[in-house]
Amino acid sequence: MKKLLKGIVASALVLSMAVPAFSAKAKGPVDIEIWYGAAASEAGPIPSNWVGYKIVKDKLGINLKLTALPSSEGDQDTKINAAAAANALPDLCMVSDAVFQKLVQQKLIAPVDDMYKKMPNRTAKLYDKDSRAFTTVNKKSYGLAQPGSIVRNEGVLIRKDWLDKLGLKVPKTTDEFFNVMKAFTEKDPDGNGKNDTYGYGAFLEVSATNEGLGKRLDPLFGAFGVAGTWDLSSKKTAGLNINKPEYYDAMVYVKKLVDAGVIDPNWLAYKKDDFRAAWKQGRFGIMREQNAAYASQANYAPFDNNFPNGEWIVIDPPVGPKGKSSCGTYTQAYRTYVVSTKAAKAGKMDKIAELLEWMSSDEGYYLIGWGEKDVNYKFDAKGVPTVEGLADPSKAYTESAMIPLTQLRNMVYYNGDIELAARYPTYITANSHKEMSALKALREMQSKAWTACIGQNKMPQPDADVKRFYEQGVQEFMSGKRALNPTEWKKWVDEFNSIGGKAWNDAGVKTATELRLIK
Repeated sequence: MKKLLKGIVASALVLSMAVPAFSAKAKGPVDIEIWYGAAASEAGPIPSNWVGYKIVKDKLGINLKLTALPSSEGDQDTKINAAAAANALPDLCMVSDAVFQKLVQQKLIAPVDDMYKKMPNRTAKLYDKDSRAFTTVNKKSYGLAQPGSIVRNEGVLIRKDWLDKLGLKVPKTTDEFFNVMKAFTEKDPDGNGKNDTYGYGAFLEVSATNEGLGKRLDPLFGAFGVAGTWDLSSKKTAGLNINKPEYYDAMVYVKKLVDAGVIDPNWLAYKKDDFRAAWKQGRFGIMREQNAAYASQANYAPFDNNFPNGEWIVIDPPVGPKGKSSCGTYTQAYRTYVVSTKAAKAGKMDKIAELLEWMSSDEGYYLIGWGEKDVNYKFDAKGVPTVEGLADPSKAYTESAMIPLTQLRNMVYYNGDIELAARYPTYITANSHKEMSALKALREMQSKAWTACIGQNKMPQPDADVKRFYEQGVQEFMSGKRALNPTEWKKWVDEFNSIGGKAWNDAGVKTATELRLIK
């Protein structure tokens, strides 16, 4: 965990990381002003005696001034727009997507491309290619966008004990998945002598980003390159997936599963709770499920009670006839910080980069995220911050009076294992005595193939008639109410476009272009 960067020795604090040298020309402390989004706005601002002020002044030569932005985005925008109009933006500031675009157009914020390489540790944790693409305008990155919510937290799971019982290997292609599903349905994998198991389980989890048959079937559509409602991969292909010929191919594959009886026949009627009760009761052997809904102690316990020898494993989504594979689409909410042009002209960018890199060092990360070691937290045996064993429990970082000390934590959190360990603890199951971890499941799921569709949640919604026609239509093709063949499919898609589908598609492409969601 400890590391030397450019010859500077790590600080005396436990687990501190050396701060890299930057080419700051200024003599004496440099003033850096940040307007930040408070992690808990109701808890009050960072206190004036916060130890971080002294550390960054002594170690980095920075006089840090921190101002919390208003809690509502509308009030934030008003404050920042007023400052922009007066050319009085702070050096570093969190901005909304709408304000970001205006500031770029007004040339009030500076490109930050050169900062990434000056913050190697922070960049590796927070700024991936999707993040940089999100803030790129005319081939220049104008903002430092760090992730918010956990993404890619679902995956394809299969009953390994069923595979072992039937002497089958983990399937890889769509054909192999079909054969395994068929065996799970017809060859009594649970050995109870009853015809009560199915290959695949799902329910209609339809959302704004997963119209049609919903995201539980996304791994099947992903095998044909058409997971999710929208394709935002490029300007050339952008639009509704339903208009692509591969969508029809995916529908044909799913209908094949339905006609063969290898999907739990209740999938069109199931609600989420029904679906989750069904896999815990052993009704099917392949599914897409969320990491905690599958592996957390309370959620896994019923399955463990019913099947002490049962075992689910995370596997790769199926590979389709053209080599495509995806668990589904994902987007990401970002907290975007920008550097004012005024700060850049004043020569502050290196110092801002130095400060941000320190924030993501071990010293900064733990101080900002949890407070002072042995005062606000201690490390447990696994190196995870805990409040157990503190000399003064009233100083625990979890206490309401201490929360102002960690108001900047959203500037350093990156959904790393340290942050998630408390949320997803490792445990031993009661009946099978297996070690289980929803965090391990999450990391396995995130390692599989996914389709980036950044900003899909910002796309326009169809009107009620178009939405109803879309969802009812694809379900009717599955149920047999409509015949699924090229002629009937084309007729249905043409009607979909004529009643508003094309207008929806065109509005979506326009929105994606304006919001820089497609490149």
